[in-house]
Amino acid sequence: MGLDDKAKIAAQDAAGKVKEGVGDLTDNERLEAEGKADQTAAAVKKKVEEAKDAVRDKLR
Repeated sequence: MGLDDKAKIAAQDAAGKVKEGVGDLTDNERLEAEGKADQTAAAVKKKVEEAKDAVRDKLR
């Protein structure tokens, strides 16, 4: 996983945490759910990138 990919994934996760927190503080269930979805998407992307790296390492 490249540094650029790591940064994008970390940014998406951080944005999701902020959205979730703001949604919780303002009782905005939609924003809170969007934040959780962003965090989940970031986690999935991270796992996919890790799997790609593992396959790439095995093929070397």
